[in-house]
Amino acid sequence: MKQRIAQIALLVDDYDLAIDFYVKKLGFLLKEDTILSEEKRWVLISPPGSTEFCLLLAKASNEEQKSRIGNQTGGRVFLFLYTDDFKSTYQNLIDNNITIVRKPVEEKWGMVAVFADLYGNLWDLIESK
Repeated sequence: MKQRIAQIALLVDDYDLAIDFYVKKLGFLLKEDTILSEEKRWVLISPPGSTEFCLLLAKASNEEQKSRIGNQTGGRVFLFLYTDDFKSTYQNLIDNNITIVRKPVEEKWGMVAVFADLYGNLWDLIESK
């Protein structure tokens, strides 16, 4: 048996604003943007170099979902972005005025910094040694 996690849903309030942030500011790739109905789209994004895993940008459709935008994990780091070029990736965050929550720290296992996306979700930026 073979299994894998292919996507994880990330709640957003607006598809186009989310695409703009993740694609234009973080440099992610827009893998798919399919209109399913007047209110719903199937929007998949992934960081460059990622071959299987995608984020599904899911527009919140009710008040309970809207209340979770930016806080799907109760304030903990939600997503982990690995890079093979920490310095350039971190500089891109700075250049695009992305909120840095914790400045880079060198650990035994590599470099890590924490940033917030446009909704306040916390991300670890990691380069392993």
